[in-house]
Amino acid sequence: MSTLHRLTDRGLIKPPRWLPANVQYETIMGSVAYGVSSDTSDVDVYGWAIPPKEDVFPHLGGEILGFGRQRKRFEQFQEHHVADPDALAGHGRTYDLTIFGIVKFFQLAMENNPNVIDSLFTPATCVLHSTRVGNLVRENRRLFLHRGAWPKFKGYAYSQLHKIASKEPTGKRAELVERHGYDTKFAYHVVRLMGEVEQILLEGDVDLQRDSERLKAIRRGEWTEERLRRWAADKEADLERAYAASRLPATPDEDKLRTLLLGCLEEHYGTLAGCVVRPDRAVAALRAVQTELDKVRDML
Repeated sequence: MSTLHRLTDRGLIKPPRWLPANVQYETIMGSVAYGVSSDTSDVDVYGWAIPPKEDVFPHLGGEILGFGRQRKRFEQFQEHHVADPDALAGHGRTYDLTIFGIVKFFQLAMENNPNVIDSLFTPATCVLHSTRVGNLVRENRRLFLHRGAWPKFKGYAYSQLHKIASKEPTGKRAELVERHGYDTKFAYHVVRLMGEVEQILLEGDVDLQRDSERLKAIRRGEWTEERLRRWAADKEADLERAYAASRLPATPDEDKLRTLLLGCLEEHYGTLAGCVVRPDRAVAALRAVQTELDKVRDML
């Protein structure tokens, strides 16, 4: 049973009625997944679900694209600070939940959104729930990677750098700034993101915990802000070279990802008859008909 399903059954959250039974994949994210913290009392959970067939294929419900009222399609369910007092043998646990619809999840993964990509590459010990369809996507996670990861990850890394200088710290963040002179949590994310995209460009793979010892040192305040910014500038130059030399495709292979997406939907729904026409199958059928016609013509 998924975490979302369990929390729903206990009345702690109220997602759409169809959602709990259709979650295909859930994984722990955040500092636990990156090997920076072993504290599981606060847990970020990312996952995805498959909505009802009419949500993915609106024409099955009579909707005509661009005409009349368009039904809002499910994209994601989010719930923050969900307290489960009975978890961890009564010590309690707090969840931040993000569950995407499969189409939105595939789109974000295809764009190499860092958080969504990370959710596919978490250690196996972080995976909370995965169905056969969830396993299929995780096994094919490298299909989503391409050189476009570099500008995407760079944008996220530099947004963290910008927050160090501009964001007014509060709560625990303020304590970090007071202790270390700057926000070391933002700092470790800068190094993490650049390290991840380097792996993507050079290896076509991601090990989220490879750099965990350095990340923990940064979080403890062992790097100054000046050292961080100098490192980031040097690493950016390295990554520009890695981008130019990478053997990854420049853009995502939409055909392969579309085939994977349709395969997931077919596995879940049982059939896609009437939902979508696969061009490859249609072409193959026409060619078979043409072959038979040619045989008859030769006999006449």
